[in-house]
Amino acid sequence: MKRIVLSMLLVATASAVAQTASSPTPAAPQQGAAPAPAPQKKEIKDPAEYNAYMGALGQQDNAAKISGLEAFLTQYPNSVMKEDALELLMGSYQQAGNSPKTMDTAQKVLQANPCNLRALALLAYTKRAMAEAGGAGAAQNLTEAGQYGERGLQCEQTVVKPDGTSDADFQKLKTQTAIIFNGAAGMAAYSAKDYGKAEQYLRASVEGDPTNLRDVYPLALAYLAPGATEKDVDGLFFIARAANLAQGAGKDQIAKFGKSKYTKYHGSDEGWNDVLAKTATTTLPTSDFTIKQYIPPTPADQCADLVKSKKVEEMNFAEWELCLSEGKPEDSDKVWTALKGKSLRMVAQVMSVDSAKLLKLAGSSDDIDAKRADVELNFAAAIPKAQLPKEGANLDFEGTPVSFVAKPFVVTMNDGALVVKAAPKAPARKKPVQ
Repeated sequence: MKRIVLSMLLVATASAVAQTASSPTPAAPQQGAAPAPAPQKKEIKDPAEYNAYMGALGQQDNAAKISGLEAFLTQYPNSVMKEDALELLMGSYQQAGNSPKTMDTAQKVLQANPCNLRALALLAYTKRAMAEAGGAGAAQNLTEAGQYGERGLQCEQTVVKPDGTSDADFQKLKTQTAIIFNGAAGMAAYSAKDYGKAEQYLRASVEGDPTNLRDVYPLALAYLAPGATEKDVDGLFFIARAANLAQGAGKDQIAKFGKSKYTKYHGSDEGWNDVLAKTATTTLPTSDFTIKQYIPPTPADQCADLVKSKKVEEMNFAEWELCLSEGKPEDSDKVWTALKGKSLRMVAQVMSVDSAKLLKLAGSSDDIDAKRADVELNFAAAIPKAQLPKEGANLDFEGTPVSFVAKPFVVTMNDGALVVKAAPKAPARKKPVQ
């Protein structure tokens, strides 16, 4: 879409430019009225200069037009029509597919008029395309694209309508170039991880052209990026919209990514297909578009659910720890009442051997990963030296809970005993056959 728009922007019609080569007699202002300022009408007074300009302008062959315009600019470097001639030359080089000459001429247009919208749009678009193609200069090209984009948006606020251009055509030019400027500035901001600016610029581009996947997709990523402003619902809308606009393998990839983000936000993929269906025909989020966010239960709520659904004796150590350290008082008391003074058999990992009578163990996987003891196991008698476990070993033991500290969680057990598995019996020998 943007490539087509860019071509339209760069090919100025000969009739529109030719109108600036003659000077109509201005209407006399009414007595007492303060006339509004109008752009100075361009007029070529030298007949030879006029003929050279119109001769170049009237060439039907693109190569001949380029040659004529180059000759005109060389012969009349200070012509009142310099900007117009350079803009036509830029468009002619673009039509010829000569990118270096097109960009070089665009720079010359900006020297003549720093706020020429067509030249700024060409440079913003081309630099962004070069960045997206990759290569060693990709980052610098994207930075420059963003600079041209922001400069173009500033010029949009002050640019004066050229003489001979209708209000409708001038507004169309501003609208189309603004899409390019916002897209380039937005992508540069996204690359710099300035997600707030990326959202602002890319959203403006998408509102100008809701079918432009090239900006719809990065807008979704900006909304959904880590550390971005809290606009997850808009991000989910636009990622679904991007999945609808995409084609080929990219379509499935974007849809898969969007579904994963939706599931994380909503708590399940229920309703994702409805969002896809809505964004197939709806281009921008409506005021009533909402997605319910999944709020995970608090640890206290998780414990309450456990106590309701499981007997304490059927819980694992990590679930006991959750309730004793994070549960509501009534749930924590219920769990502790069921555990205190009861002999338990467990398997835990040895964190340290403080003495032959005291081992520090980790019973939950989180504490094992953190290498943090959550069980202090006291033995009435010293463990025989041959049976002392090594740090990092898994230990099968029995112990009786007598007390605990909620945070950081540690349960103290007495009456420690090692559980030694019996050696397997040797298979019975068969009696020989007599």
